[in-house]
Amino acid sequence: MTDVFIYDHVRTPRGRGKKDGALHEVPTPRLAAKVLQALRDRNGLDTSTVDDIIMGCVDPVFEAGAVIPKAAAFEAGYSNKAPGMQISRFCASGLDAVNIAAGKIAYGADDIVIAGGVESMSRIGMGMSGGAWYMDPSVNFPGYFMPQGVSADLIATKYGFSRDDVDAYAVESQKRAGHSWDNGYFDKSVIPVKDQNGITILAKDEHMRPATTMQNLASLNPSFQMPGEMGGFEAVGIQAHPEIEKINYVHHAGNSSGIVDGSAAVLLGSKAGGESMGLKPRARIKAFANIGSDPALMLTGPVDVTEKLLKRAGMTIADIDLFELNEAFAAVVLRFMQAFDISHDKINVNGGAIALGHPLGATGAMILGTVLDELERRGLQTALVTLCIGAGMGTATIIERV
Repeated sequence: MTDVFIYDHVRTPRGRGKKDGALHEVPTPRLAAKVLQALRDRNGLDTSTVDDIIMGCVDPVFEAGAVIPKAAAFEAGYSNKAPGMQISRFCASGLDAVNIAAGKIAYGADDIVIAGGVESMSRIGMGMSGGAWYMDPSVNFPGYFMPQGVSADLIATKYGFSRDDVDAYAVESQKRAGHSWDNGYFDKSVIPVKDQNGITILAKDEHMRPATTMQNLASLNPSFQMPGEMGGFEAVGIQAHPEIEKINYVHHAGNSSGIVDGSAAVLLGSKAGGESMGLKPRARIKAFANIGSDPALMLTGPVDVTEKLLKRAGMTIADIDLFELNEAFAAVVLRFMQAFDISHDKINVNGGAIALGHPLGATGAMILGTVLDELERRGLQTALVTLCIGAGMGTATIIERV
């Protein structure tokens, strides 16, 4: 099998996923086109040599439908020879796009692939694509369907995380994100989004609140107590986990991932592909894996897939220098740290989606790029990137610098 290298990556800033968010005026294909243009321009890429463009999008409907990477390629001025493919594995879509690209390159089918994702959550609401998991009893009953926030509270209850625990984690995420922006850690890879007149409309992540305190968060009511208790989903969780007598509701908007707009892209290739572009590789995709996990807990897939991936790669937790786990909810990261006895000093060191936001289809590619930049900044070697996924799944990737 051919080695697969990362040659470059970029992302947009994350804009608030509301009508008053800075990126709301940007159509979804144009948002994806921004990162395609940036990869082309900063690497002098001949787009006629791009074998594929693979992008994740969790709600690929309306303007985001109909193979959005191809639409974005038209918008970006790419050669007509560059094809496109759209995928969805819920929140891991952006990382799985990278993994699919890596598989194609490793097998020898492609030499140069751009992979990533896009989501404009201010323009297309979460869940707009529908689906049997939500709506068909023959599907959602055996899958213990419930809102993800109720699952996050079930995790917190089962593994002993208090309201103070999850709030303290959220405060630290905000602090780290603010520190990273203040010290230029994101400057290398975040590209400003400009309008058609060349005026910058967003250059910095818009969702952050670095001044957040425990006192601020204490004033927020739990977000998922009503659907849990009044909607009957607490009963679903207890049916799946009868050792739980009652769910302790601890998650709210301040310790859960933010709804935002954004896009990201990663330039991958074989050794020959990189040489044809005149580029030096920054990292190698060492291994990747997917797994199904407990559908009621739903968000513990990162633990399961990390165990699977490390075994497959012949590695241990001690071999990983940095971890990046999407902060869907604070309890997701706390459980991962608990399961592997990982110090907070090694995971999400630049903050995460609680502070920065979670543009569903793009996040996986974003956090892959973030941890690569941080490996380079710190002079470290190996990182593991993972995300929890709706319906109970997990995706993970190990990269190493070259």
